[in-house]
This record gives sequence, structure tokens and C-alpha cells, in this order.
Amino acid sequence: MITSNPARIPPFRPALRFGGRLRLAPLKTFARWYDRYVQRRTLAELDARMLADIGVTPEEARQEIRKPFWR
Repeated sequence: MITSNPARIPPFRPALRFGGRLRLAPLKTFARWYDRYVQRRTLAELDARMLADIGVTPEEARQEIRKPFWR
């Protein structure tokens, strides 16, 4: 009778690449871009009084809002 040795079969790990480590850099980059997008949209909704409360002038806010999400 032939029996297989389960210890000799490597576990199935489709998400692991490049020497057994998962590369999260692309996911972190997309998360950072999305975070910038959300923060700039929120900044665009603030009025002059709220901007003054956080120490940002309306011109500084406009400059920040105009930036693309990847910068």
C-alpha cells in the first residue's frame, strides 16, 4: 500500500510571492492615494471660519485641493 507523506507537500499559498513574503507596497500606495483624495475633498467643504480654526488660509486650502492625489 502506498501512502503519501503530508509533511512533504508544501502548503498552498497563492498570495505569497518573492521569497515567501507578500508585497504590500502597491496596496499601501493605493491606500495613501485614497486617503489624500478623501482629505482634500473634506478640506474643500470647509468654510473660511473652519479653515481659520485649523490655521489654514483659503489660498493655502485652494492650493492643496488643486493637487493631484498622487502628490
